[in-house]
Amino acid sequence: MKLARYSMGIGDRFGREGKTLLSAFVRAAEKGVEITPVWNKSFREHSIIRSTPAETRAAADQAVKQSGWIAPYFVDADHITLKTAPHFVESCDFFTLDVADAIGKKTTDEERDAFIDRHRRFTGLLTIPRLDNSFFITEEDIQSIAAKYLYAVKSAAEIYRHIRAARGEQGFICEMSIDETEEPQTPEELFFILAAAADEGLPLQTVAPKFSGRFNKGVDYVGAVDNFRREFEADVAVVQYATRCFDLSPNLKLSVHSGSDKFSLYPAMHQILERFSAGVHLKTAGTTWLEELIGLAMAGGEALEIVKDIYAAAYERYAELSKPYESVIDIHFKRLPAPKIIKAWDQEQWVQALQHRPEHPFFNAHLRQLLHVSFKIAAEMGSRFTAALDQYRDVIAANVYENIFIRHMQPLFFGNIP
Repeated sequence: MKLARYSMGIGDRFGREGKTLLSAFVRAAEKGVEITPVWNKSFREHSIIRSTPAETRAAADQAVKQSGWIAPYFVDADHITLKTAPHFVESCDFFTLDVADAIGKKTTDEERDAFIDRHRRFTGLLTIPRLDNSFFITEEDIQSIAAKYLYAVKSAAEIYRHIRAARGEQGFICEMSIDETEEPQTPEELFFILAAAADEGLPLQTVAPKFSGRFNKGVDYVGAVDNFRREFEADVAVVQYATRCFDLSPNLKLSVHSGSDKFSLYPAMHQILERFSAGVHLKTAGTTWLEELIGLAMAGGEALEIVKDIYAAAYERYAELSKPYESVIDIHFKRLPAPKIIKAWDQEQWVQALQHRPEHPFFNAHLRQLLHVSFKIAAEMGSRFTAALDQYRDVIAANVYENIFIRHMQPLFFGNIP
């Protein structure tokens, strides 16, 4: 199994937007760019709304059948651990191995020493092709990197081997996630992390490092774009060089777990990908769910009342809903409008508040982040919510398509700014 140069994770919380999402991939292909679609949903998200990986697979398969999509597509067991992997092995063929909690844990002295012995040849001046800076590597540097990351890579390999044993002859895509940490990895660290992955026989096609700045849910990047540009360029160069050094998959590429809507980063990413002839995997998380809410707000009437009711409940249950996502949201509760205030808002005010267009006078990043993590409330509404998604299909689909194709695909994969 193989990803295209470009691939994109598409979150679809309620499994109703697959056909529309695929229409964006079809349009990209018609314009000459192949992008592999990957439905991604984590154990946490399944648990919150009581869905199953089998349901995600069924929704993806149905969308593919309805759309006549003939290129590869995948269903991602997003951010899994050894404990949660068994829930996904039958339904998924893309596995994001999350080892963030294993970073910093110690391996045995023997394992660490063996790693140092294998890679002592890289001590001295390490020059990464196409990077301006070289790195002077000491044995102590390799020892420090091993102390921090070797156990985590071995944990990823353990998860991989469990999945491989469970799936038998069924192939799958393997990603390693090291992004949910406090500090970004340096280029040297990423280089030796990939060396450890090669030692373990991990057939990685994507690796998700940590970047500086904030990748909050549902809002744009918070940080210095120039810093991100330098980090992304260095990581692209490291991946390409490490692939050759360690005989890793020639298909290996970076994965960026965006939290959705990192529009300010796409121009820099596109330029670097073009310059290096590199690929990328972009995960867009819950963007689609927010577009469903925007479509309902546009529809007005009872559909708008559903949005108001979801927000009112989310406001009251703020602590409960935000806790699982506290590391990837920055919500100031006092900047959330009280439900009694927004109850009087009309369609246009709600649409402006929800749409990711900061120039709108009613745009509220705090409200948008809260609703991004409040899909549990919509799930609790049951048929009241899902029936509205079906009833207002046309207006919702228009928003979903514009968001994915115009606002994500065009600037990142085509270099066109909408």
